[in-house]
Amino acid sequence: MRGMTRRALFRAGAVGAAAAAVPFGAAAAAPRRADASQVATYRAAYHFTVPDQWKNDPQRPVWIDGEYHYYYLYNADYLAGGTTTGTAWRLATSTDLVSFRDQGIAVPKDTTPNGDVWSGCAVVDADDTAGFGAGAVIVLATQEPVEGADSQAQYLWYSTDGGRTFAPHGTAPVLPNPGVKDFRDPKVVRDEENGRWVMVLAENTKVGFYHSPDLKEWTYASGFVKEGIGVLECPDLFRITGEDSVATWVLGVSANGKSAGLPNTYAYWTGGFDGTTFTPDADEPQWLDHGFDWYGAVTWEKHSADGSVDPAIRYAMGWMNNWDYANTTPTIDSDGFNGTDSIVREITLRRDPEGTRYLASRPVAALDDRVSRTVELGDVSVDGSLLLDYTGTAYEVTTTITWEALTGAGVQLRRSNDGGRHIDVGVHGDYAYANRRGAANPDTSGKWQESRTPFDAAAGKVRLRILVDRTTVEVFFDDGRHTHSMEAFPYLVDTGLALFTVDGAAVFENTVIREFAL
Repeated sequence: MRGMTRRALFRAGAVGAAAAAVPFGAAAAAPRRADASQVATYRAAYHFTVPDQWKNDPQRPVWIDGEYHYYYLYNADYLAGGTTTGTAWRLATSTDLVSFRDQGIAVPKDTTPNGDVWSGCAVVDADDTAGFGAGAVIVLATQEPVEGADSQAQYLWYSTDGGRTFAPHGTAPVLPNPGVKDFRDPKVVRDEENGRWVMVLAENTKVGFYHSPDLKEWTYASGFVKEGIGVLECPDLFRITGEDSVATWVLGVSANGKSAGLPNTYAYWTGGFDGTTFTPDADEPQWLDHGFDWYGAVTWEKHSADGSVDPAIRYAMGWMNNWDYANTTPTIDSDGFNGTDSIVREITLRRDPEGTRYLASRPVAALDDRVSRTVELGDVSVDGSLLLDYTGTAYEVTTTITWEALTGAGVQLRRSNDGGRHIDVGVHGDYAYANRRGAANPDTSGKWQESRTPFDAAAGKVRLRILVDRTTVEVFFDDGRHTHSMEAFPYLVDTGLALFTVDGAAVFENTVIREFAL
């Protein structure tokens, strides 16, 4: 966390923070919490949201008994404010990664002297390397017994009931703090070639690599340092097979690159990993999302029904919030919670014409099974602005825009009746963008209103796939190399949808709107 400890943020109190959120949307005129049931809902229609209170970092889901176990950081005391602080791990299970079933607290907080439980990872110990039984589920997570001291360390919790509930393995860390401030967010993978476990750990501007035979004793192996993109958090390490059938290692981190004009999301490097050292293909990272609100992201294996793993596809999901304004959302007053995730994405490895390897994103395929309504508009010619005969607060719109000569083109989302409020997505000159300036949103500084990525205007064509929900927008440009995710809080009465061009005409081909039901 930047500028404020995790406990201090919770002590700021959701009630005080919620007051800042009240001016956004229909909740502005609502009574305070006692009558919140009278407020129209801002809860997402088809994205994962915490049942109540607070959530932040997703934890990498694991495949157990035919379903994904998704753990996430949860604070049951968030709305109480005051001195009640800290997170536990809550569990939700899913077979399709679209619909989730809440299973309650899995790793409790404040049940040992080490306090609450932060980010880490769960693994299935199929070969009983840790001694808790074959198939035991092991969690390695950060705890900080003494706030403000160099006490962040890694602790082990274990489950013998299929990952539903966990007990602590004593109260001593399995990886003690060596005397540094930032020492957190362990992510563990199995190194079958060398018969050991590998951990990647966030250590300020370094990712540390550690080895262990049994998940209980860890030895430092190497470090990967990257300055200039803030404090590194929630590291990730995986291997994925590209479209050219070549397997590649990927190292990822959540990072705040704002000071360098870069995203505040998930940075990654493709490269090689020999079990000890990661060697990147390039010094500078690429970014899996270029918006403002896709943080603490995790990736995990895609399993078929029989449990087999697809090496060419990996899933990904991020927390759709930002520590700069984490407590600002109308859902606190309207629905009594603060915590929404992105849609689960399918990640594939591709090469661009210059030979650079990159990760492309698309919404999880199972979303297609949840379509409740389809509006097919076909090819629509636009020269200027065209208001469509459609209204909604949660939907997907896909279209391919083609043109011969123009400056820009795109889509206006959640448009007000008078056209004064809207969220814009499209291309302009040599960049693609998503702009939330025209709608209420959490950034009061005004600095983080439009995200941009490069675009080749000479192509004369761009494909947009846009997921809109009540407080979020996710945009996939062309093949998904560039995605933009952000929070926005349009008034619930702002339901219009329009197409537009700038300095020219275009055809919005195969324009389709879909709604989803869980």
